[in-house]
Amino acid sequence: MQRYYHSLSEKDRRRYAAIEAIKLGHGGISYISKLFDCHPKPIRRGIAELQDEQVLNEQRIRQPGGGRKRVVETMDGLSEAFLRIIEHNTAGSPVDASIKWTHLSRQQIADLLSEEAGLSVSVTVVDHSTIFVAAKPVKRKLREPIPNAMSNLRKLSSWWETTSKSAIQ
Repeated sequence: MQRYYHSLSEKDRRRYAAIEAIKLGHGGISYISKLFDCHPKPIRRGIAELQDEQVLNEQRIRQPGGGRKRVVETMDGLSEAFLRIIEHNTAGSPVDASIKWTHLSRQQIADLLSEEAGLSVSVTVVDHSTIFVAAKPVKRKLREPIPNAMSNLRKLSSWWETTSKSAIQ
């Protein structure tokens, strides 16, 4: 029974413990809380959930919005420091003004944030605060020269002239 209880998700543990406590009746909550080594409050919450049809139909285990907020949202001055560091290391697209890129790597940006702004951040935080794309050099393989390219062009040009003259007449 205890192995099964510990294999369940948080929501299912609450509800399973609540069902077992209801089966036992008076004193069931305290007995089940000792048996499963859990606080009685989740068992009471599980009993309340079992009585609410709307809550039983929910698919989520936890309520939305739970968990730790991202460092980008909580660290003061990160956005300003990020833009200040990137300012002299950016280029923009001549076609689309909203596209910008930088030659700095993510690790270099994190190091500069630490050195210049005193903000110790990881590369992951840089990823979350990035509105830029790192520019990477493009390697292009040179093609071999085409043998007799000029003579082929001359032949094509003369063919075109004769074809276009005959089409006009």
